Amino acid sequence: MYAVSDLSTAAYCPRQLYYRRDDDREIPPSVAARRELAFEYDALLAGDAILEERPIERPPTEYREALGRARERLDCWDDLADPPHREVLLSGRECRGIASKVLEDPLAPSFVSPGSPPEQGVWEPHSVRAVALAKGLAWEREEPVETAFVEYPAYGVIRKISLTTRRKAAYREAIRAVESMNGPPARLKNSAKCGSCEYRDRCGTRTRSLRSLLGL
Repeated sequence: MYAVSDLSTAAYCPRQLYYRRDDDREIPPSVAARRELAFEYDALLAGDAILEERPIERPPTEYREALGRARERLDCWDDLADPPHREVLLSGRECRGIASKVLEDPLAPSFVSPGSPPEQGVWEPHSVRAVALAKGLAWEREEPVETAFVEYPAYGVIRKISLTTRRKAAYREAIRAVESMNGPPARLKNSAKCGSCEYRDRCGTRTRSLRSLLGL
């Protein structure tokens, strides 16, 4: 059985997963503080005073506007703001991992990211993670789960996604990447991902900017 977090990392970069497997995965306090924002939405909408004390990444007015749009758009806002189930370990047929929240109507898992959202939708590693959690929830409840949520609380953004054929295919690809990992996978080529990777020196991948400087 595979860890949901491993599938997410494999979707981002299989080689990063290879180096990360033996590392301590303790969550840094800064990450925990950002994730905690996802359980304070109603309070965060109340005014700027509380926002000045929280690790948000937008000006307070802009933040409240973004979160307010999410509240207006999502029918399940009440369950997202005050979830019936928090930090739930879900075990499916192939993988297991912790859903930040589990909603009942619709039945859906939510993953809270400490990072920033893309302009539209969600990042592919987050999509893979959401699909994995939805499959685990469906397996445990013995009923279909067709939607999931990815939250970016430091930005006041909540994205609802459907478990489309494309998203399920990306999940299957991540499963295959983890299954076939007997040694270090091939390096990424000219990827901007490498510049911020904590395993860059160990991996030996040159970043795009470095290659340019060297005339390669």
